[in-house]
Amino acid sequence: MKKVGLYFGTFNPIHIGHLIIANYMAEFSDLNEVWFVITPKSPFKVKKSLLDNHHRYQMVLEAIEDYDKLKASTIEFNLPQPNYTVDTLVHLQEKYADGYQFSLIMGEDNLKNFHKWKNYEVILDQYQVVVYPRISDGKTTHELMNHAKIYKVDAPIVEISSTFIRKAIKAGNNIRPMLPAAVWNYIDEMNFYK
Repeated sequence: MKKVGLYFGTFNPIHIGHLIIANYMAEFSDLNEVWFVITPKSPFKVKKSLLDNHHRYQMVLEAIEDYDKLKASTIEFNLPQPNYTVDTLVHLQEKYADGYQFSLIMGEDNLKNFHKWKNYEVILDQYQVVVYPRISDGKTTHELMNHAKIYKVDAPIVEISSTFIRKAIKAGNNIRPMLPAAVWNYIDEMNFYK
């Protein structure tokens, strides 16, 4: 049985914080692989700062090239919008029926609103949720923290955000150390976020 952690996000852009967390999960938990599930650009929300799907996918591919246990997934690109995590999980379970066991990876800050997710009880019933710490919003005292399917890992706390990176690029600041070199080169070449 291959254990796969699903790390959802827009990855706009993917940065070293994402890589540190994903790699930590792949190396120091019982997961065999971590898949970056890139959230598609919503046709309902016009967000100028969100790059097109294929550019964000390409940056994830560039970032994980040297990491055997990290993969990029475009599974959500072809699902009807608006899409919910529970639908993606069902879709993945059907596509990889045998030999795969999926877990959800999320930041501690996301756990606070998890009870508002569509069919969150179904997710908890069928999937393990692996939670990594965040400091930005204080500690989660949510009752879900003690749920049998919620597993907290002591991953390094990385407080870098894609929003910060986009603003810094726009302001002309050098943020190269916060991005994998290939991602920085891609952004620079394509003149993104300026």
